[in-house]
Amino acid sequence: MSAADKAAAPGASAGAQVERAHSVWLLRWRRFRRHRAALASLVLLALLVLFCLAAAPLEAYLGIDATATDLFARYEPPSARHWLGTDDIGRDELIRLMYGGQVSLLVGLLATVIGGVFGIAVGLAAGYFGGRRDAILMRFTDGIIALPLLPLLIVFGAIDLTKLGFSSDFAHSASVSFWRIILIIALVDWTAIARLVRAATLSVKERDYVLAARASGARFLYLVTVHILPNIVTPIIVAFTLTVGRVILLESVLSFLGFGVVPPTPSWGNMLNNAQELVTTAPALAIYPGLLIFMTVIAVNFLGDGLQHAFDPRTAK
Repeated sequence: MSAADKAAAPGASAGAQVERAHSVWLLRWRRFRRHRAALASLVLLALLVLFCLAAAPLEAYLGIDATATDLFARYEPPSARHWLGTDDIGRDELIRLMYGGQVSLLVGLLATVIGGVFGIAVGLAAGYFGGRRDAILMRFTDGIIALPLLPLLIVFGAIDLTKLGFSSDFAHSASVSFWRIILIIALVDWTAIARLVRAATLSVKERDYVLAARASGARFLYLVTVHILPNIVTPIIVAFTLTVGRVILLESVLSFLGFGVVPPTPSWGNMLNNAQELVTTAPALAIYPGLLIFMTVIAVNFLGDGLQHAFDPRTAK
């Protein structure tokens, strides 16, 4: 082999690797496109996100204050000024739905990420180290799984922060209620990801390339970040997607029961709670947030199914 050929060989090898990686992702995209429900769900979720983000521009365009009450404009029908009418105290229903969507979707994403990071850490430690550490971490995980989820969330949500030494203004502020519900859900909704990551780590850590890196003196952090996590990212992506829908539903249930995001900050759950006594007189106030919750959760679940179909190596090309 000539010197030029030897110099070109590494570049050619790197180019082949990039091409293979590109081909893998292209194949996954083709599989995903064939899943019609998932593709439609992706479009729907993108539209829902744009719908929620348009709250402030639309509020400015219509000259409406979504927090302002007007008892003389209660239960107004849809009009040029109030496109979906007004609620029981004269607030614009459409703008509140848009702001409520921002809260509900953000709670779903942040709680999933925080709980998911903790679950990944637990699963990696249990799967990599094994032995007594694995047994302790997995028995702790099984204990969390065995707890009744909804009653536990209600108990955590009912804790009075003023009795823990916090001021009343701080305890009942909108930002505290927002982060509180995120941390409460993240505290208990990490177990499925932890067990999934543990199983994947047990499989990957015995591969030849991991054993070779370990024999060459590679440390735990290097092995995890370079060799293990990149090779188990596929099931993690699918698990995160499916978890988002569950978390949005949990937030909606807690807010509906009065233990979630505190009014006047809107979320789809507490808007549904406010409308439960108005089902006979103003059913639209309950239908709108309920329909948005239903559409979002169904779309996220279909998206997760589509990602699972696309990333599964057993799926036909």
